[in-house]
Formats: sequence, structure tokens, C-alpha cells
Amino acid sequence: MNLPPVVALEIGTSKVRVLVGETREDGQIMITGLGEVPSRGIRKAEVVDLEMAVACVKSALRAAEESSQVSISEVHLVVTGGHIEALVNRGGIPVLQPDREITDEDMEHAMDTARACSLANDRAVMHTITQRYLIDEHHSVLNPEGMEGAKLSVDMLILHGLRGRLRNTVKVVRSVPLEVYDVAFGGLCSALAVLSPTLKERGVLVIDFGGGTTDYLVYAQGSIAWAGSLALGGDHVTNDIATGLGLTLSEAEQVKELYGSAQADYSLRGQKVAVPSDVGGGDRFVSLHDLRTIAHLRVEEILCMIRDELVQQDLLHHLGAGIVICGGGARLSDIDRLTGRLFDTVCRIGKPRQFSGSAAVSSGPEYAATAGMVRYAISAMQRSAQSAGSLRDMFRAIFKGR
Repeated sequence: MNLPPVVALEIGTSKVRVLVGETREDGQIMITGLGEVPSRGIRKAEVVDLEMAVACVKSALRAAEESSQVSISEVHLVVTGGHIEALVNRGGIPVLQPDREITDEDMEHAMDTARACSLANDRAVMHTITQRYLIDEHHSVLNPEGMEGAKLSVDMLILHGLRGRLRNTVKVVRSVPLEVYDVAFGGLCSALAVLSPTLKERGVLVIDFGGGTTDYLVYAQGSIAWAGSLALGGDHVTNDIATGLGLTLSEAEQVKELYGSAQADYSLRGQKVAVPSDVGGGDRFVSLHDLRTIAHLRVEEILCMIRDELVQQDLLHHLGAGIVICGGGARLSDIDRLTGRLFDTVCRIGKPRQFSGSAAVSSGPEYAATAGMVRYAISAMQRSAQSAGSLRDMFRAIFKGR
């Protein structure tokens, strides 16, 4: 199947990124265009200045068009934010066939029932993900079609966010102007980019440590079991360093990148490092021990919040393949060691898998969400025309009205 180029857009707290991707015969995705600019008008992945945000998207878009030689009019949008939440809803129906044999229509009806959960008026459903089917409430199966039972139930993971905040992000794109084909949660996109089928099957936690948010998603028993987003990220580490060491935000970001670590090290007491100055003048020095302790405390806080959520959901013991951490925050030294220690499991840095054409993308954990959105979009385009139409109809129902 020959598909047109797919364009993914991520309007992040630190960066605005545009990726153009195409499928190859060997199953790889070729990145043919990349545009990336520092983000303005965005805080904690939410729009705070529409005009600034639109200008950033236009700049990133121009760069992607120049590198790909493609005129872009439509994008697939990555969304995130601390307002995004998850719930599991069970829907059940009686099996009405005389022989009690479950049909494909029964499965569809059960899924429709599970999707029909009650949310506040200001919430919008982003994803509905089937977790498992149950026959007569106790027999869990992956595919019940052809089996017999009196009742068919399905557990559905529902990801939802605040309608107004989602629409504000869409409004940025439409003000460029561009058409938004669909949207997807950043944590889901990151998982699509960095995980192998084996890791999903064994159970794994993906953490995308971004600038203003940290997304996470859990696979357990072969399906997506839970997901969420925290309004905390790498920018909070930078702000803590600036406040604690008396630096500007720019200086704090530079010393974090040069000398920062997620691990505190008491053997470094008394050791100083130079601060690249914003305004020139003589050399300035700060304590390396203090710098790393400040970074450690904030990163540990974020990771512990995710761990506590997984404890509450009874999912920690399902992480047979451990943890994969990506996003720009994955570049902080020793963050994999700290994460592994806190969760008592193996942790590795995740980079986009089976992508070619751009060394920056295939080797950069910060590109996970945008690259995953390219894969998500291509998969959607490869589905039947009827399914693709249903996807677009759902998107338009959420964001109707410009």
C-alpha cells in the first residue's frame, strides 16, 4: 500500500517538533523531514500565549517543509498535560444467540457499552483501549469470538482530558493554518516508538520525561493497563537549580546539561564547577554536590509519584521487562540508575526503533513521542477506510467548532 507522507507535530514545553515520515518496504519508517524550534507560549504543555505558540509552529513547519520538500497542510498532533487521566470501565451484554456462541457483533456491542462511561461535561475522551474480555464475569480471554457463554464483558481503558485545554492546542495548529487530522496522547506515542513486542508482552513501564510534563504508560499481560501525565518535568529541575544556586534559568539549564545527575553523590562535597555566565565577567563557581542533590530530589519526587500510582493500581509486580525512559529528561546522567533503584527493576534509555533517514531521531530519546505519532498515524492510515472514517468522525465530535 502506497501511503502519502505523514506529518507529526508536538507542541512541547521546551521544543516544537515536526517530523515527516514515510513507510518503506522493509517495515522501517523513513524520516524525510525535521523541523525543531525552542518553544514559546507554552507552559506545562498548555497554551499560555496563542500568538507566540503559532509563530513557533510556523517556524518548525517551514524547516520541515524545506528538509522534506513536502508542502504540509495536515498534521497528526501529539498532546499531553497534567489534566489527562485514565479510568477502566467494564461493559457487559447478554449473549443472545440460541447456542450462546459469541459473535463479532457481540464483541462490538460490548465495547460500545464499555465506551459509554459517564464523564464531566468539560472532559473529552481521547482513547478507548480494549484490555480484556470476560466470559460470564470470570473467564478472561483475548478473543472470545466463537466461544460460548451467557454474558460477555470487556474492560476498557479510557484516556480523557480537559476539553478546553485540548481544543486550545488544536486552535494553535488551525491558526497556522493547518488541518488537524487526529490527536494522540504523548505517552502512547512514546510507547509505540520505543517498545518491542517482547517488552510489551513481558510487562513494561514507559516514562517520557519532558520539559513541562512527564507521561507514563504501563503494559501488563500484553495490553495497556494504565497511563497518565504529571505536570512536572525537566524545567522544574532547572528552576530548582536556579533557585537553589542563585542562577538565571539559562545558566541553570547549562550547568544541568554539563554537570547534572539524577544521583546525589556525597563524595563530591567541596568540589566546584564553573558556571557559563549569561552576562560575561569573571568566572563563577557552584557546588557540584549541591547541584546534583537538587536535581536528584526533584527527579526522585516525580518518579515516586509514578511509582505510588502504580502501587495503587497494583501494577508494579507486572513489570517483567522493567522500565524504559525517554524524552529529553532521559539525557540527564544516571536517571536510569535512579529509576531502576526506586522501582527495584531494570531501567534502560529508550530510543525510537525501526526509524531511518535521520540519525538525530533514531538516536534521540527526546524524539520518542513525535516519532511514535508518525507510527500511530501510519497504522491508522493502513486500517480500513471505514475505521479511518470513524476515527476522524470521533475527533471532529470532540473538537467541533473552530
